[in-house]
Parts: sequence; structure tokens; C-alpha cells
Amino acid sequence: MTTFVDRVELHVAAGNGGHGCASVHREKFKPLGGPDGGNGGRGGDVILIVDQSVTTLLDYHHSPHRKATNGKPGEGGNRSGKDGTDLILPVPDGTVVLDGAGNVIADLVGQGTSYIAAQGGRGGLGNAALSSARRKAPGFALLGVPGDLQDIVLELKTVADVALVGYPSAGKSSLISVLSAAKPKIADYPFTTLVPNLGVVTAGETVYTIADVPGLIPGASQGKGLGLEFLRHVERCSVLVHILDTATLESERDPISDLDMIEEELKQYGGLDRRPRMVVLNKIDVPDGKDLAEMVRPDLEARGYRVFEVSAVAHTGLRELSFAIAEFVAESRAAKPKEEATRIVIRPKAVDDSGFTVVQEEDGLFRVRGEKPERWVRQTDFSNDEAVGYLADRLNRLGVEDSLMKAGARSGDGVAIGPEDNAVVFDWEPTVMAGAEMLGRRGEDHRLDEPRPATQRRRDKQAERDDATREFDDFKPF
Repeated sequence: MTTFVDRVELHVAAGNGGHGCASVHREKFKPLGGPDGGNGGRGGDVILIVDQSVTTLLDYHHSPHRKATNGKPGEGGNRSGKDGTDLILPVPDGTVVLDGAGNVIADLVGQGTSYIAAQGGRGGLGNAALSSARRKAPGFALLGVPGDLQDIVLELKTVADVALVGYPSAGKSSLISVLSAAKPKIADYPFTTLVPNLGVVTAGETVYTIADVPGLIPGASQGKGLGLEFLRHVERCSVLVHILDTATLESERDPISDLDMIEEELKQYGGLDRRPRMVVLNKIDVPDGKDLAEMVRPDLEARGYRVFEVSAVAHTGLRELSFAIAEFVAESRAAKPKEEATRIVIRPKAVDDSGFTVVQEEDGLFRVRGEKPERWVRQTDFSNDEAVGYLADRLNRLGVEDSLMKAGARSGDGVAIGPEDNAVVFDWEPTVMAGAEMLGRRGEDHRLDEPRPATQRRRDKQAERDDATREFDDFKPF
């Protein structure tokens, strides 16, 4: 039965935004009291947050599909819909988030570090928010925007100061069990350790964490044995400690050849061979092991390694080793650059950035791409002619029609708004002015008109002029 998982593929879906409401206020003796449709609620986000109490990705291995709740639709009486609830997914410290192509998009280290894996959709505006002096009684509302759908990969890389590296059965688990309070599984057969074990060691004033991870074999950097699973957990460690078996029963092995093999695997994986390293000759409680340790120690010291002879069983040489590791850790921590205060980077858009692009494809189709036009299309109820006219007005004010004409589009040419897999395609008919500007008074209900004083008429005319260039996205439904 699986008890530890350090890599999973997760399918996350944010909540959809709630639809806006198209409603007209009615009461006794006042059947047409004006639009009062409320805005839809925002969809919930899917958020990954580091939780120190979580040590594995096991829950997501069994349940890889996670979805936040949708926003509620707006209602009459200017009642906005309730926002969807954010879905909080706790992950272990050291979790790396990758996209489907294997690119790192977030590295979550430290309690409380968070990342929004999927953004909830915004709610649609109700007809009350869409009303104006020109459009007094809109007979439509905007639809909610669908939430993001993401397929991501979570990889756990153990956060520790020191990693014990060596062949299977070299005594790594025994060593961490006597240096710290960790209680890993210990047995006299290879690959006893199948998952990383962490222990906390105190040496004087220095406190550091030490990791016991699965053993290495030749070809580990190419995935043989438990190689990649092992090396992933070594990446974050600042100090590597080679555990060499001086009492191995395999005749073709010796401490020097074991060290050369492990060093080659660290080099092949990339960068790990440049970490500070020391060598521990283990199992000197065995008579032959003590003799072999004394024989190979001069060669190892000639290579520049600090060498320690220990016995995890007899508790020999452990104090010296613990304090020596603490020195390495303290030096490594001092060499790291201090974290700077968070810098806020402002990247204003270029003055000539229209917010969309128009490209003619090989088949003659003109494709419009951009955050605003694509979102506006998703918010449009195409069964409502008035909503379609409103979309035409917005696209015209944004400059889409002018850009199509400059790109060479002619009457009857196909135009697509959005990506290939989810686009709205229509035959383009150019106009001098689109929608309400051409038809005039779209969305007005003459039954709402009442005699107005001259001051009010002047205000309404000014509002009409302002409305011609107003962008309704400034109304925030949440």
C-alpha cells in the first residue's frame, strides 16, 4: 500500500463566475421601476499553500481532480450573487509546481507560501450595472466567465541542510537514527529506505536538519533503481555526506570505487557534485572494517575530503561528526545572500498597445486575440439580440473593426474571436458605427420616460456623450 508520494499530476478547476441578472423593478402603481438585476458572484480560486504538518502528496495521488465552487447568479432587487469559496490545497514544504511541459511555474518553500493554481472567473454584470442615460432599461445581462482549468504536476523536494548519500545498506538509516530522534526502518537488505527520512540534530548552538534518502546504484541519474526519486530530494540540501561501507560483503566493491560511482551520478544529474562534501567511513566496529578504513583514509584525504571514522552501532565518532557537519552547515548558511525586501515591479503597458491582435491565417480567416475581446465573447448571451448588439458596440469602441479594415478584411470574410479550440466565428459586415450608435436608443424603454427639467436634460446629454467612450469593465462586480 502506498504511504508516501512525492510526485502527482493534479487537475484543478476554478469556480465559474455567476451570471448577471436581467430584471425590472415592479411594485404597485409602478410596474416599470427601472432595471434592478444584480451582478453574479466571483468563482472560487484553487490555491496551493505550504503547510508544515503535511509531509506527503498522498491525498492528491488518490484524488487528483479538485474544483472550487462557482459564484452564485445575481438576483432582482439589486441583489448580487454570493462569491464562490476558494479551495485551499495544503502541500508539503518544498513542493515544486510544474506545467504539463515540465516547466517550473512555482517553488513553494516556507510555511504559508501560496500560489493560485487556477483563477476563478469573474461574475457577470446585471442589467442595473449596465444601465445608463442612453441605455435606461437593458434587456440583457452579462454571463459569468468560466474559471481556469489547469493540469499541473506537483513534485516534492525535501527541505534539509544535509543529505546522507551512499550505496544501499551503507548504514545511512542507522546513522540518522543515532544522530537525531528520527526512527527510520533499519534492516540488513538493500533498499530498506524507500522514502526520505528527516531528522533534527543539535550540535552546540547550531541546529540543522539531516535527510536519509534511498540509496544510489550505478545509472541512478538516468532513473535506474530509485535514482531520480533520490536525487530530487538531494537538490535542496547544502551539504552532502558520503556514507561509505567499510564492511561490505560484495567482493567487487570497496570504499574508493563506491565514492567514485556516487560522485559520477551526482555529476551526471547536474550541479550536485559542486556542493560541500565530506566522507564518513562507517561500520568500523567490524574488525575488517576498521582495517579497511585506516587503509583508504589517506587516499580520501589526499583528494581534499574531510574523513571521519564512525560506527553507528557502537556510537563511535558520532560527536566529532555531528559538530563537523554543523561547521559545514554554518558556513553554507553564511555564504547564502541575505533575502532582500520584496520589490514591487510596475510594468506599464505601451501607449500604442491596443490590447488585442488581428492576424489573417492561411485559410483567409481573420483571428482576433486579446484578453478583453475573448472575455467579452464569453460573457455574451448570443440568444439575445440586444446582448449581441452590446458586444458589437464594445468591440467597435475598442478598435477591433478599424483593425480588421486595416488588415484587409472585406464584407463577408470570416472572423474568429478566441483560440482555435474555443472561438466564436462569424461573417463580418463592416459598419460605420456599430450597435446602439447606429440604431440609436438601444436598451431604452419609452415607458420609463417622464418630463424632465432643462437642467436634467443637459445632464442626460452630457451623460450620453460620456457613455459613448465609457468602458463598462470599470464596474467591478466584486
